[in-house]
Amino acid sequence: MTLAEELKSRGLIEQSSTAPEQILSKPRTVYLGIDPTADSLHVGHLVPVLLMKRLADAGHKLLFLVGGGTGMIGDPKEQGERVMLDEKTVAANTRAITTQLKRILGRTSFKMLDNADWLTNVKLLPFLRGIGKYFTINDLIKRDLIKKRIETPDESISYAEFSYSLLQGFDYLTLHQKYGCDLQVGASDQWTNILSGVDLIHKKLGEDVYAFTTPLVTDSTGKKFGKSEGNAVWLDPKKTSPFRFYQFWINLPDTRIEQYLKIYTFLSSPEITILMDLHKRNPGERQAQETLARLVTEIVHGPAAVAQAAAATDALFGDTSFDALSREALAVALAEAPSVALMKKDVKDGSPLAEALVTGGLASSKSDARRLIQGKGITLSGQAIEDPDQKVFLGDLSKGYALVRKGKQGVLILVLK
Repeated sequence: MTLAEELKSRGLIEQSSTAPEQILSKPRTVYLGIDPTADSLHVGHLVPVLLMKRLADAGHKLLFLVGGGTGMIGDPKEQGERVMLDEKTVAANTRAITTQLKRILGRTSFKMLDNADWLTNVKLLPFLRGIGKYFTINDLIKRDLIKKRIETPDESISYAEFSYSLLQGFDYLTLHQKYGCDLQVGASDQWTNILSGVDLIHKKLGEDVYAFTTPLVTDSTGKKFGKSEGNAVWLDPKKTSPFRFYQFWINLPDTRIEQYLKIYTFLSSPEITILMDLHKRNPGERQAQETLARLVTEIVHGPAAVAQAAAATDALFGDTSFDALSREALAVALAEAPSVALMKKDVKDGSPLAEALVTGGLASSKSDARRLIQGKGITLSGQAIEDPDQKVFLGDLSKGYALVRKGKQGVLILVLK
């Protein structure tokens, strides 16, 4: 397949300014803009970032534009105006995002730019004369988001937000003139802003440049990923640990798995087809989810983090014994799973398991814990427990800890103190 055919088959092109085949028929200089509204990217941002890597592998030159300037304004939201960030916060966020991009892209060659370098030097009157005259209010207020805000009195839009499209169009013009950039990509919710640059360059310079967008990838409930939606899965390990990141992918429902494999991995189409065939034969093994989790976690956090997250996952939810874990993987499991500390003096004479279930949140009360045990819903170190008066002894914690499970997903580590 050609690159355009490959991207379309993966569902990576949502809108395009002209036929993707024409856009990708020759090497181009392409840019992706990212506003530093937070100190980390999330899995929604990862879609166009990985698209950029695909373009680089196909011979296109990459420009990443961090919006140190536009980030001080913020693109319009559907409801309410963004909180304006101060320069210090924007600069710190910019540095953090730059570091993440370098880690994800690895050896891929790219140029990192910040639009604060030119936007903070723009003078008002020359900007209005040289850029503003190419934008009409008639066109701007027809844009869905702006139209919605205007028609909702309690969600009126400020002039600062209203001007965002002009700033983004100016970015494309600047990159075109300085670096020969002739292709912009981004998420589909940025389509009208992206077109602002395409139209500005055509009107002002009489030259054709191009754009296309990736689809907005949604979670299992249909919401797009993002900070404002409250469902962000962050790429920063301090905000979403590699273990939790791995868990997100491995727990995806079957309905989304093939789409995510196409978008988030570099497996070939035949490889994905074979994997999905294997998965459909035995969905309970979750082979597709495990493959996805391993590949994406490695892209974001590296192979060591994948090994530790996968091992800890198998110990907590699979068949691997805690005794078989490496020190690093054991540390991950102990840090990520809920735990209850049992004092040696209490365990010496036997500590009631039901009390630990309540303390650890696996049961709402002692009577609930007893019902769970009697219903064979609880295991201790892999052994089903039936006695509601079961106690935990030192022998159960020979290595200093023991795993309690409730069903397939409920886990609790008993830790000897």
